[in-house]
Amino acid sequence: MAWDRAGEAVAGTYLGLTVSGVILESRVKYGGAVQHTLRLDPPQTLFGSLRTVLLMDERDLFKTQ
Repeated sequence: MAWDRAGEAVAGTYLGLTVSGVILESRVKYGGAVQHTLRLDPPQTLFGSLRTVLLMDERDLFKTQ
């Protein structure tokens, strides 16, 4: 399916910070927006906590390579 980007390497913007990683899963939220679970590569400290996974909206991502 076009909205399912599982396995893709992507980068994006999370609260003004640039992050990158691989999409673990995608889902369509209530209302039709697409959200992805992103495994960060490498893990990053964001706002004082070490993060390995983030939830990202489709509009905040761009494909790498």
